[in-house]
Amino acid sequence: MVEIVGSIDVAQLVLYAFWLFFAGLIWYLQAESRREGYPLEEDVTGKYNKDPWLSLPKPKVFKLRHGHGTRVYPNPDNRDKRPIAARRASAIAGAPLIPTGNPLKDGVGPAAWAERPDYPDAMADGSDKIIPIARTAHFKIAEGDLDPIGVNVMAADGQIVGQITDVWVDQAESMIRFFEMSVGDERRIIPLHFAKLQNARGGRSKVYYVDALASDLFKDVPQLASPDRITMLEEEKIMAYYGGGGLYGMPGRGEPLV
Repeated sequence: MVEIVGSIDVAQLVLYAFWLFFAGLIWYLQAESRREGYPLEEDVTGKYNKDPWLSLPKPKVFKLRHGHGTRVYPNPDNRDKRPIAARRASAIAGAPLIPTGNPLKDGVGPAAWAERPDYPDAMADGSDKIIPIARTAHFKIAEGDLDPIGVNVMAADGQIVGQITDVWVDQAESMIRFFEMSVGDERRIIPLHFAKLQNARGGRSKVYYVDALASDLFKDVPQLASPDRITMLEEEKIMAYYGGGGLYGMPGRGEPLV
């Protein structure tokens, strides 16, 4: 063992160097984890510190693909300024929010959504990642699988609310992401994982059962601006609407069990 000064040797110096490196790594990772969503807003008073000094990284510029500009994070000016259609159950930190409007539409609680960019997610070549199957010749329903087109959709209250008219596929993952359903002259988008294929009453046919929503709530499902494109913001709002239905989709779901 090489002794440097007194009781200090090379192994001890290496150990101290490792401790310093590891402490710096923890500090760096902690700071990098706070690029988005920080600085925080105080839960009860809403006080917002625009110039925090502890544990935040320096602003970094991120270049977006396909000419969508840049984003700078952290950036206090990017904070969510949407009004919240809810009131606090009590004036204590962490108190739940009680919706004052339609929680599915207002994005409250489990139906909350993030303000993602309002343009479609893209493939490497810039084409839309999620498209209707009718718009492409590269995808079709596999032989032996049930073709969803024409299958009825049943709501949580047992009512038939429409019929599947198209499916939207993820070109990158080669899988279905959404169903498109006709409701009279209108259409609604249903996320794949909220539609469960099961036997209809009597067992003579199949239906897609959507447990998240009662029949009267389908009219307010967020709509697409384009008939053959879905933006990331529209994806977010639609998923949040159905996701919130687990709590708000039927009367009594938000009430105590006993």
